[in-house]
This record gives sequence, structure tokens and C-alpha cells, in this order.
Amino acid sequence: MEDNKKLYTLLVYSENVAGILNQITAVFTRRQVNIESLNVSASSIEGVHKYTITAWSDEDQIVKITRQIEKKIDVIKANYFTDDQLFIRETGLYKLATDIVLQNSDISRIVRHYDAQMTEVNPTYVIVMKSGRTEDIISLYYALNEFGCVLQYTRSGRIAVTRGTQEQVTGFLEQREKSRVTE
Repeated sequence: MEDNKKLYTLLVYSENVAGILNQITAVFTRRQVNIESLNVSASSIEGVHKYTITAWSDEDQIVKITRQIEKKIDVIKANYFTDDQLFIRETGLYKLATDIVLQNSDISRIVRHYDAQMTEVNPTYVIVMKSGRTEDIISLYYALNEFGCVLQYTRSGRIAVTRGTQEQVTGFLEQREKSRVTE
């Protein structure tokens, strides 16, 4: 990885149309930029979906990718951000071997230290869930893995909201609606 690459988060807003995800990811493929995480969900605006995409890139490349995505007919708005411009969270799930957890009380201390929760305990496995920053979720994995108790591990894609008071696309949609009314 080159020194000038940083992790960027793109927030893309589109209408809920089949095939748009393929169009968006194709932009990354053409530019040979790997997507680190991808989360798609409804936004706070009815009929508008929000894509949260993270990728390592340099700023020049991410600007080009964002512009290309925004040119797609069903994309309403696309912006890129650095981590300090967003409120970011992920969730990690850890399936641990119950017998090892019961044999070593340090595992429970680690779970509490990371402010994680045991959501299910049965004779075979313990499910631990942690929400927070990516680094904390990965750190908990490494801490638990040292005990040899991790049976499975996964983490969600990043979810993010801007530090502003409303969706980035709200102003754009309001202006678009005003211009329709005046036509």
C-alpha cells in the first residue's frame, strides 16, 4: 500500500432501483480500487437508499470515483469523507467455545474491558457482540484469539452519519423539488 493512501468513506444516495449497486461497484473495479466494506440500507428520506462504502485510496483517485458514481442516472448524490468528518460504528460477532470460556475467567474480564456483551450462552458456544470503532472490534478479536477460544468471527460493514444535522442529500433534494415546482 502506498504511503499517500488513506481510508475514505463514500456516502452514496440513490433511488431504490435494481442494478444500481452493480453500477457503483463497477466504478471501483474499473479503477482497480478494492472495497473494504459496503453497507446498503434505507436512509432517513423515504424512497432513498444510502450506500456506505470504504476504500483505501489517494484523494485524487477517490475524487474521480465519487464523480463517476454521481454521474450514474439513479444516483442522487455522492460524497467522500475522512474518518474525522463522520460518526462511525461497526458491529463484531464472536462465537467462543464455552468450555474454554468457563475454564478461564480472564476471557470474561476481556469481554467486559472492551465493553462487549455476551448475548447467548449455551453448552457449546458463547456469542459475544461488540459495537464500536473498527479498531476496537479488531483488537477484541486478537485479545480473544490469544486464548484459542474463537470458533467464528465476523464484523459488519461500516455505518456512518455525517457530523452535520441532516443527510447530505437533503439540501440537494429540496433544491431539486423547488426547481420542479417553478417549471
